[in-house]
Amino acid sequence: MQTLNYNLLPFNFKKRENEYLLVNQAGEYLTLSESEFEKLTTGKLNSLDDIYKKLKAKHFISDSEEGTELAIDLLSTKLRTRKAFLSDFTALHMIVVTLRCNCRCTYCQVSSVDINKTEYDMDWKTAKKTIDIIFQSPNPVIKIEYQGGEPLLNWEIIKESILYAEFLNKFAKKNLEFIICTNLKEITEEQIKFIKKHKVILSSSLDGLKKHHDLHRKTQDNKSSYDAFLSNLQRVRKELGNDCCSALLTITKDNLSDLKEIIDHYIELGFQDIFLRAINPYGNAVKNANEINYKSSEFIESYKDALNYIIKLNLKGKLFVESYATLILSRILTPFSTGFVDLQSPSGAGISGVIYDYNGEVYPADEARMLARMGDKHFCMGNVLTNSYKEIFNGTVIRDIVYNSCVETMPICSDCIYQQYCGADPIRNYLETKDIMGNRLTSGFCYKNKAIIEYLMQLVLEDNKDIMNVFWTWITKRSLKEVQLENI
Repeated sequence: MQTLNYNLLPFNFKKRENEYLLVNQAGEYLTLSESEFEKLTTGKLNSLDDIYKKLKAKHFISDSEEGTELAIDLLSTKLRTRKAFLSDFTALHMIVVTLRCNCRCTYCQVSSVDINKTEYDMDWKTAKKTIDIIFQSPNPVIKIEYQGGEPLLNWEIIKESILYAEFLNKFAKKNLEFIICTNLKEITEEQIKFIKKHKVILSSSLDGLKKHHDLHRKTQDNKSSYDAFLSNLQRVRKELGNDCCSALLTITKDNLSDLKEIIDHYIELGFQDIFLRAINPYGNAVKNANEINYKSSEFIESYKDALNYIIKLNLKGKLFVESYATLILSRILTPFSTGFVDLQSPSGAGISGVIYDYNGEVYPADEARMLARMGDKHFCMGNVLTNSYKEIFNGTVIRDIVYNSCVETMPICSDCIYQQYCGADPIRNYLETKDIMGNRLTSGFCYKNKAIIEYLMQLVLEDNKDIMNVFWTWITKRSLKEVQLENI
């Protein structure tokens, strides 16, 4: 049979044992045998081969029948879908209403201050101006997330700013959401009633069992932070419903080996997901590194064990989601982008999310604010009290981030097979190298992400029907039975 001429469209590839993995610019993937890959790259594929048809359908190649221009147009459409997060600009707006906190956590990344230092509270003038700036975002969705310190310590500013935002939204007609990140230590009945009335979502922290949680989450009154969390979680759930509050886990070397036990405890307490995240090197986490840190390789091994454990729980009928895996799987298995800043190219810092400090300073990500607390304001985008929306969001900081965080053009990233599933962290790069482009050869962010993506891709390529059904329940938020029936 005579072979046809065809053109190769952009893709990256990697040798995996006896086959090659190919991923194109739209995130479509295929595996080829060694002989198929050799035929592909030497122009010897036969148009009647099944692999030829698959390569053409997924836009790895184009031929004279289709035309390269049309193939590129179709590939571009898929790529635009993956980059859709750029169109509407910033949706998540985090407001630090205070740096004061009633806890003194060993790993506190924001270096919170004593509960009595009210000079670190956001005032109404700053809060009002912040809300005004937020509503200039072109995004039809506005999520306002209150952070600290412990944000409930500046409750009046939270309450008044929510009321003001709701007033502005009568005219703006955005899809408006509110989130409060709180340790739940001292939430009051008045606050719970307001939260219920205004449909505010709560986000808290849980490091595992009491022995884990109290170890590094110290309170300023030396009482158990775990006991307070558990008691007040029950209170808010009684009033607001079981799904009213999520929990975030901080992994230190003291609970890294107990992740299965912690997962069981999350399930016991009625949580439906867990985010297995490595600790970030900011604030007290740097000062106390010897006490809480671990090697990246240790985290990866524990992560894999925990993920496999969660998969087994799902296969036994218990729906429980690992959130970070779900984000990556969504990028591998669907054409859509996620709202997660660290998995975007260019980086979602400032584009998808932004944070307003108590004094009105604006940063592209929480990590940039943490860096400022450590004495380096390199990423300060401006101040709501002195700068306009355009000056803040169209200034040199955001432009530098965009210019230097496109993985398609970054050294090493540009050749990486997992490029389309990953993203860039310019703030972490700057912290490690004083260069926002960073160095992938020494990057802990790169090592961790690549290892996790590689493991998830391995599971996807193995194509175990049961495991893939679990993954699709996580991505689509449907029950395992629904997914199984669909795949019969």
